[in-house]
Amino acid sequence: MSKTHTPETAAQDVETILKLLEGRWKLIILFHLFGGKVQRFSHLERLIPGISQKMLAQQLRQLEGDGIVLRTLYPEVPPKVEYRLTDWGQALCPVLDALLQWAEQRG
Repeated sequence: MSKTHTPETAAQDVETILKLLEGRWKLIILFHLFGGKVQRFSHLERLIPGISQKMLAQQLRQLEGDGIVLRTLYPEVPPKVEYRLTDWGQALCPVLDALLQWAEQRG
């Protein structure tokens, strides 16, 4: 069921949403996971030049804590960890596509 917003509540909710996605790398990580892709930590690190292991781990933990990314740990030696989007995280894809289309209109 959709919530009815006033200008004030809409502004508050947008601020909350932006806090979930803030951080230099979160949106880039999401783009590498869209479409049901499953990525290992080391592969994400290679896909995102310039990100440190510490920052990647931190951003993934935050996305996991917010229910956007699902982390799966396999009990192997060495440990195997995979990341994928939750259904809620995957629902961001059309929203971000719309933002890209909006930005293209600036011309």
